[in-house]
Amino acid sequence: MAVSIMDFVQRYTSIQQQRDTSDELIKDLLIYCERKETALRIENARLAKELEDAQLDLDDARRTRRDLQQQLSLAAQRVAQSDADCASMRTRNPYIQVLIDGDGMIFNTEYIQQGVEGGRQAAAALRNIILEQCSDLMDEIEIMAKVCTNVSGLSQSLLRDGCIDNMDTFKEFTIGFTQGKASFEFVDVGHEKERADSKIKELMRWHLRNHNCKQILLGISHDAGYAPFLDKVVTPDDRCRITIIEGPPAVHELVATSLQIINFNQLFRAEKLVDKSPTYPAPALPHTWAGVTSIRPTHQTSPVTSGASIKRSSPAPVPTWIPSPRGLDAAIVVNAAVLDKVKRRTNNNKLCNNHYLRGPCAKGSECCFEHDYKPSEEELKAIAFLTRLNPCVNGQDCELEFCIYGHHCPSTVFSKKDGEWQCSAFGCRFSKEDHPPNTLIKHPRKEPQRIEYYERY
Repeated sequence: MAVSIMDFVQRYTSIQQQRDTSDELIKDLLIYCERKETALRIENARLAKELEDAQLDLDDARRTRRDLQQQLSLAAQRVAQSDADCASMRTRNPYIQVLIDGDGMIFNTEYIQQGVEGGRQAAAALRNIILEQCSDLMDEIEIMAKVCTNVSGLSQSLLRDGCIDNMDTFKEFTIGFTQGKASFEFVDVGHEKERADSKIKELMRWHLRNHNCKQILLGISHDAGYAPFLDKVVTPDDRCRITIIEGPPAVHELVATSLQIINFNQLFRAEKLVDKSPTYPAPALPHTWAGVTSIRPTHQTSPVTSGASIKRSSPAPVPTWIPSPRGLDAAIVVNAAVLDKVKRRTNNNKLCNNHYLRGPCAKGSECCFEHDYKPSEEELKAIAFLTRLNPCVNGQDCELEFCIYGHHCPSTVFSKKDGEWQCSAFGCRFSKEDHPPNTLIKHPRKEPQRIEYYERY
């Protein structure tokens, strides 16, 4: 078979085309592999970086976890210590708080009449009665007591009731009660109405929030006004901590609160104070000039008048009038001749009220009244008597124990003939409220006003 050269050329061309195709394939494969390798290298670097970051995060998380575990352990220890401290504080110094409204819860007469010693006995008796109710805690618990009252007003009521003969007796009783136990106190809240109620309510709020206070005893059985307050502040959990002390029979409103009530009649009187006599004699006069001008208010129904020799008259069957809240000023008995002698002193030698009744006059040598005279005790009584004819600027609201001015008109008397109170003073300086109701003021001032007189009488 004859073969031409062109056949070989064709075969070579065919083989050359195949070789070119293979080279192209290999070239494409190499390019593809290079691209893949580059992409994988980049991916590998990214993953390596993420792994490094993850390792760092893991190490940080481990450190944080260990720190948190340590903090949690310390917190747990602190909580345990706090729980122990709280438990200790709640059980340390436990006490029972006794709050007594002394305006209505009156101690039995046998205690009050003994003055200071009676007060001490009453304090001891109150403590013993309470400890009998919690004998299992006698060595651990403290009894704290606070009696809130208007001492002056209650003294007057006791005087009218006949429990005491002298207002100082009750004051001495309160001192003895306060001295009886370190944690016992008699608080004088003054004349203003319901001061004792307000103080007891605020004290109760405070002690009710104190976990060391295991029990609150309230001496309020006479006063229905406490019932709304108890309903408001006492929660179901607190009810077991509140007990009402009964002296006077507990009023219906307090019984309705369903709080526990304990009778203390062996210490407090069950009956209320009453006015058993329309008149009361003034207390014995002191023997010093300072005492003359510091007589505390007492209860009498007729003013002091001057005569040949002024003496206290027998009680007359006249209507009772006792202003409030301070009450009547104590009577001052003076000799008429001495009184007239003091009144007749001229402007140049009139005696200075402030100097002789209050102490050295603040004006000193600039004062136009006499300072160098040495008055006798009877003359001091006369000065005090005349000064009392001038009204105190604060009237019945005056809380100055030794005030030298008048707190009601001393010139008012009851006329049996006319059946009415009458004021005989000329140009009476006292206001209408300083006289008994419906008093006939025979010689009123044209423009009455309350003025505090410092030097005149």
